[in-house]
Amino acid sequence: MAHILIIDDDEQILKMLCLTLEREGYRVTTASDGRKGIKLYKETLADVIITDIVMPEMEGLEAIRKLRKEFKDIKIIALSGGGFVNPKEYLKLAKNFGAQYTFSKPVEIKELLKAIKELIG
Repeated sequence: MAHILIIDDDEQILKMLCLTLEREGYRVTTASDGRKGIKLYKETLADVIITDIVMPEMEGLEAIRKLRKEFKDIKIIALSGGGFVNPKEYLKLAKNFGAQYTFSKPVEIKELLKAIKELIG
């Protein structure tokens, strides 16, 4: 059973993604910011990370950069609903920092599941 780590500060998004992915047979762990997400990843070595970009404490871009630096083969999907900048700009940066897939919120679940399956192999 593949393990997915979801990092997002929005509880409703966390619940929705968690329920959806568990129904698909994935084991899911969640964190509410990048700092907690990095700590959890080091403890669990999840197969895929799904991270929001705009969060308190440590934003997703910094988390992606730090994780990619330490774990070269890490698999990351970035999500963004925006913030001070257009979500597409955040997602472009996330791609440059090492996210393999990026999606604007609200995310199309079928597309997200397809990306996860492709990353897991």
